[in-house]
Amino acid sequence: MKYYIVAGEASGDLHGSNLMKALKERDGEADFRFWGGDLMQSVGGELIKHYKEMAFMGFFEVATHLRQVLNNIKVCEVDILLYEPDVLILIDYPGFNLRIAEFAHEHGIKVIYYISPQVWAWKKNRIHKIKRCVDEMIVILPFEKEFYEKHQVPVHFVGHPLLDAIDKDIRKSEAVTDFRQRNNLDEREIVAILPGSRKQEIDKMLPVMLEVATQYPQYQFIVSGVNWQPQTLYEKYLKKTNIKIVYDQTYPLLLNAKSALVTSGTATLETALLGTPQVVCYKGSAISYIIAKHLIKGISYISLVNLILDKPAVVELIQYDMNAKRLSEEFEKITFDEQNIQRMKADYANLHHLLADSHASANAAEVITKFTKSQNS
Repeated sequence: MKYYIVAGEASGDLHGSNLMKALKERDGEADFRFWGGDLMQSVGGELIKHYKEMAFMGFFEVATHLRQVLNNIKVCEVDILLYEPDVLILIDYPGFNLRIAEFAHEHGIKVIYYISPQVWAWKKNRIHKIKRCVDEMIVILPFEKEFYEKHQVPVHFVGHPLLDAIDKDIRKSEAVTDFRQRNNLDEREIVAILPGSRKQEIDKMLPVMLEVATQYPQYQFIVSGVNWQPQTLYEKYLKKTNIKIVYDQTYPLLLNAKSALVTSGTATLETALLGTPQVVCYKGSAISYIIAKHLIKGISYISLVNLILDKPAVVELIQYDMNAKRLSEEFEKITFDEQNIQRMKADYANLHHLLADSHASANAAEVITKFTKSQNS
């Protein structure tokens, strides 16, 4: 089978790579063409465009790069037609991927959407496009299945793929146990700083996180960086501090950390599944925040941890609350307050139970291969 896959972010690259591995196990003739990143490329197939050329955050930021976004859409559409896939697999990234879904549907190409857009939170009118253009929806959050069933969209709940990515034995791995020695760290307890992977996130979040870090010299704050961003992006903030940065070692860092300051996104769920107490941070441009606040209806949280548990298990510091004073207050609660720490870890255990150890990538691959075979029989 020929699979065309579109992932536009780092998390999509991770989940896409695991899905591709699972598809190859079920389809020995699997051929991949995709938009994604290094992880997907390592599995095999042809990478058309790297997600680092597509990762724009917020309404204002997308608007300022609109010409590039529209050009990417056109390139993707033409490439899909030339490839003639048996199925198009779209991974999250809704602003881009729903346009591609509509185009594919108009040209008779079967569409499977893996990892749902958060239509249950905002832009609920998108459900009509999904119902019209998507042949199968594969969801990873428990409450999403009921949402799509209510709207008569073919849907499969497969569990969360992060449980595939976070190896059960990672705590025993060399990458974890040798983390301090490998990065020349001292014996102070570690606090993880996860400022996000997009440039806009790093510019907004990292300065505030570092301002808090300098107030607690008894701890060793370590920034989690991504190697596809230029080092100068981090260095302009770190050069006036003694704070170190490590690249592409997020899991070992979190497993060695007493607590973490985490930018909202997939990383909040990763941090919870690894058991590290956290404060969730989000700050965008003022224009993007105003638009988002107007559009998001009917939900009380932005972090996946709180959304899945449907309770404020972790504190969310959003926009104007994301300042050094508030962040310092919440950092102390997740670092010094043992009662609060144990309460958070109990919520984490419940979260893990809700997501289940379900082999999401394998389950998703099973849905996809069954669907494509049925369409070609």
